[in-house]
Amino acid sequence: MNARTGPLSDVRILDLTQALAGPYCTMLLADLGADVIKVEPPGGDMSRSIGPHPADRKGCDYGGYFASVNRNKRSIVLDVKSDAGRDAFFKLAKTADAVVENAKTGVMDRAGIGYERLREINSALVYAAIRGFGDPRTGRSPYADWPAFDIVAQSMGGLVAVTGPQGSAGYKVGPAVGDIYPGTLAALGVVSAIHAARRTGQGQFLDVAMYDAILALCEMVVYSYSGGGLVREPGGNGTPVLCPFDIFPTRDGAIAIAAPGENHWKMLCDAIGRPELATDARTRDGRRRVANADFVRGLVADWTKAHSTREIVAAIGGKVPVGPVNTAKNIFEDPHPRARGMLVEVEQPGDNPPLVLAGCPIKLTGTPSGIYARAPRLGENTEQILAEAGISIAHKEQS
Repeated sequence: MNARTGPLSDVRILDLTQALAGPYCTMLLADLGADVIKVEPPGGDMSRSIGPHPADRKGCDYGGYFASVNRNKRSIVLDVKSDAGRDAFFKLAKTADAVVENAKTGVMDRAGIGYERLREINSALVYAAIRGFGDPRTGRSPYADWPAFDIVAQSMGGLVAVTGPQGSAGYKVGPAVGDIYPGTLAALGVVSAIHAARRTGQGQFLDVAMYDAILALCEMVVYSYSGGGLVREPGGNGTPVLCPFDIFPTRDGAIAIAAPGENHWKMLCDAIGRPELATDARTRDGRRRVANADFVRGLVADWTKAHSTREIVAAIGGKVPVGPVNTAKNIFEDPHPRARGMLVEVEQPGDNPPLVLAGCPIKLTGTPSGIYARAPRLGENTEQILAEAGISIAHKEQS
């Protein structure tokens, strides 16, 4: 592992998470320099089995899913259901700033390592939980005991209902934002609570419900209904309050064009060869363009369909907000992600070639974030971590 240079290099996190929401939270903390110790059961994180897998499966016990959200972490295997494993975990908790888990309500309490027990061991410890519907400690939900996945959070939080073609019942968003956004908010909560603990000497419990996070992401649907009784519905590739602000077809793909303001609209009119539309009664200001959205979208689409994506970018790029609808192949060919450190080549264990991962988007000049190390093999750092805590190997073997 290279030196951790991020601003959280003096922070230690015990990571009891699995799947995506929790590991994404601790991944962000690790990218920012935290020493994240991934505490895994003997069978490992369930996501180790998810592909795509490298050719040398014997040398690498995980696939791309695990590699992406568990980079920069160290792995220790502990059976916290056993006395020895639990005792070892308690010793680690004494040295940690935070514990993060995303199990169902009550699982960690029944295992004897819940917040109240850990607070007895380390009063300054921050305990963070990510659950489908939150934890009773912060507000009892009628769904508190329900299991949840990304698609459930997207649906219940309001995101599906406003996504997709007009007239549809709604579409799930492609990326697992029902996991990733709660995980992102939890990372912010962890950092905030550690800041408070270092000031006061007292840790605290915090949680992020997946439902709550998506509801917060969809804040527009809340004020629209409260303030105007408007139930937002799927709006296709546009928005009902700005025009043009859409995805348009091109001769060889699709492109985003956003010209809701007068200056951008005028430049777009000039580019499409219709300068008179900048002063036309139907389109001369934003209110009129919204009222005549079908007309505006139609004339812009007529222009985009007659040109390639590259031609459109060349015509209005840097003038009017525009961007091609990129596939992964396009992203790999685009100079921006490489220049910004967003496509990072990371070594893999065994006889396997490097894997490219999405980098950390939080860029700092003085304490740079980064990918310092590949994801660990199951239990790869067990002896090292136990030794740091003063636990003998014999104790480890008993656990």
